[in-house]
Amino acid sequence: TVTLAEGTEMVMPGDNVSFVVELIAPIAMEDGLRFAIREGGRTVGAGVVSKIIK
Repeated sequence: TVTLAEGTEMVMPGDNVSFVVELIAPIAMEDGLRFAIREGGRTVGAGVVSKIIK
């Protein structure tokens, strides 16, 4: 589940956003880890983990 900041309805290419992600399966992560968001075999986003919320 991806939760965008309040008031953010859509993100366009080139935008910088903060959001909260709840993963469907556990995975080892740490602050500073780079990640990609993929949909249908295409990369639709990329970013860096800024904070782990337990």
